[in-house]
Amino acid sequence: MNEEPLSGGNASAGVVRVGDTVRRPAGPWTPAVHALLDHLHRAGYAAAPRPLGIDERGREVLTFAPGRTVWPERFPLLDPEARLARVARLIRAFHDAVADFTPPPGARWQNLMPSGGAEIVIHHDLAPWNLVVDDATDTWTFIDWDVAGPGTRLWDLAYAAHGFVPLSAAPGLGRPDRAAAARLRLFADAYGLTDEADRRALVPLLARRCLSMHDFLRAQAAQGVQPWATLWNEGHGTVWKADAAYAEARSALWTSALLG
Repeated sequence: MNEEPLSGGNASAGVVRVGDTVRRPAGPWTPAVHALLDHLHRAGYAAAPRPLGIDERGREVLTFAPGRTVWPERFPLLDPEARLARVARLIRAFHDAVADFTPPPGARWQNLMPSGGAEIVIHHDLAPWNLVVDDATDTWTFIDWDVAGPGTRLWDLAYAAHGFVPLSAAPGLGRPDRAAAARLRLFADAYGLTDEADRRALVPLLARRCLSMHDFLRAQAAQGVQPWATLWNEGHGTVWKADAAYAEARSALWTSALLG
C-alpha cells in the first residue's frame, strides 16, 4: 500500500499513513504504550488511537485519526468557552480511565523529564499540536502517546492548561491577564478540579512545567540529541523560559481566580 508521510510535529520523522493506519518508529517504550492504549480502548475512552501491533518493518501500527491538529492554523477553534471546556473534560476522562491501569511487567517508558510523582500514567504532552479535530464527525483525538509514562494528574493538567488556555508570553498568543485567569478557572472547573488544595497546587506547577521544558531542551542540546537540539537552536528554550517567568509573575492572580 502507498505510504503518505505525515508531518507537522517537532518529532515526526518516519511517521507515515498507510490506509486507515499510522506507522511510526517503535522503541523500547512501545509495548507499554500499546498496553496503555489497549486499556483506554477497553475502558471506552474514544479520544485516543487504538494500537494494532507492529508491522513487518518493526514499526508500531495505530489507527489513523482523521482531521487536522488544532495547532497552529486552527487554534482559534478553541476560543469558545464550550470548546475549551471540552478539552478539559477529555483530559479528565482520560485520567479517570487510566486510574486502574496496571502497566505490564517490566514496562519501559521514555521518561523524558521528572514529573514529581507516579500517581497514574499520564500523556506528558497534552497540547494543541497533539489534538486532532475532525469537523465532519465532530471527533476529537489526542495523538502522540509515545512519551506517556508515570506522573501526576496535576503535572499533565498544568502542561495542558499552558497550551490550551493558553498561558503564554508569546506575542499574539497570550490573552489579557484577567481573560487568561478566567479561562484558567473555566479549564479547572471543566476538568472537575474541585479540591482547594489541588487548585492551589496547580498554580506553581504552571511555571515549573514550562521551566522543565526549557531545562530538558537545554540538556538535550548540550548532548546533541535530536530533534531537541534543533528545537533549542531555533529558540524554543527561550520561549519556554519566558512562559515560566510569565506564569510566575501572575501566580497570585491565577491563585485568586481558582480560589475565588
